[in-house]
Amino acid sequence: MITLKSAREIEMMDESGEILADVHRHLRNFIKPGISSWDIEVFVKKFIEDRGAIAAQIGFEGYEYATCISINDEICHGFPRKKTLKTGDLLKVDMCVEYKGAMSDSCWSYVVGEANPVIQKLMDVTKKSLYLGIEQAQVGNRIGDIGHAIQTYAEGEGFSVVRDFVGHGIGPTIHEEPAIPHYGEAGKGLRLKEGMVITIEPMINVGEWQMKMDPNGWTAYTRDGSWSCQYEHTLAITKQGPRILTSQGEEGTY
Repeated sequence: MITLKSAREIEMMDESGEILADVHRHLRNFIKPGISSWDIEVFVKKFIEDRGAIAAQIGFEGYEYATCISINDEICHGFPRKKTLKTGDLLKVDMCVEYKGAMSDSCWSYVVGEANPVIQKLMDVTKKSLYLGIEQAQVGNRIGDIGHAIQTYAEGEGFSVVRDFVGHGIGPTIHEEPAIPHYGEAGKGLRLKEGMVITIEPMINVGEWQMKMDPNGWTAYTRDGSWSCQYEHTLAITKQGPRILTSQGEEGTY
């Protein structure tokens, strides 16, 4: 069932999203060669809890950590671990925050040190594809308009779009209807309505889009070993256009 949020509920989700966005802002300087993804996990959990919020991924369907930290060819749902990160590693740090009962969800990608040209292009294209998808999140548009914008751009730049994981509705629980694919046909799918709150979270690969699962039952890898990137925002569908609830204040550059 799709739930439409009131203006008050969206305001509360915006407060949650601001905490989450602030975590990502602080990670920009925290992530560096020599630390581990477990160090990021500890930092994020403390940051969220110090602000009176809850790291909502802990316990979700049995998941044990505040973050999913996926490295290089890991598409999503990577576990934080104590292995030292090295220069050039590509991290996708995904988390959910609950604040006063309101939920937000955002993933951001970071390179440790400096990225090589291929990975820098992958990051740039993935981030731009996110904002192109958000532009289509208008009252009266259809879900297929979002996926079509992302797929057309990413594939036009020589990359592929993961099919197995999609965006979703959110609030009051982490995953709700509707599903938001990052591929598809314009003019197809469910019509977007005022009050929907969704995530858009394209996962873009250097190589083929197909995936394989780790025996841990959570972590997805690219089947061909190519690297993958992801950016994600939570946003509300409003009459004035999409309202990004996890904004880090950089939308004007895309």
